Amino acid sequence: MSHRLERLGSLVRQIVSEAIMTRVSDPRVSRFTTITRVDVSADLSFADVYISTLGDAGAQRTSLRGLQSARGLIQSIVARELATRTCPTLRFHEDDSIKRGIETIRAIEQLAAERPPGESRAEDGNESGGEDHEESR
Repeated sequence: MSHRLERLGSLVRQIVSEAIMTRVSDPRVSRFTTITRVDVSADLSFADVYISTLGDAGAQRTSLRGLQSARGLIQSIVARELATRTCPTLRFHEDDSIKRGIETIRAIEQLAAERPPGESRAEDGNESGGEDHEESR
């Protein structure tokens, strides 16, 4: 992605986040909705806005529906704030990357907890015993 598209995506992300916090009054949109990223198409015609909402999958889908309903208002705010000839059309999508990350961390913690206490890291290929090679030089 070009630097210009990244800057525009960052600006759209900031404007949409602020609009959600201050202007969108739809009760379906959770105040715990976060814009995780914005991808702007190369021709600047679309901006894919990825959201994550704290809570279960139902809360995220409800917030997504609320944002899609408020898209016109948010679109007009973005158009007013951007200093471009045309404003990209906003498209909202669920982003489950944060939830996948949390699940991955939990799986790693679970595997670490299941490791027998006597098992050393040296058996994994990492040297944990012996002298430190840095100090012996």
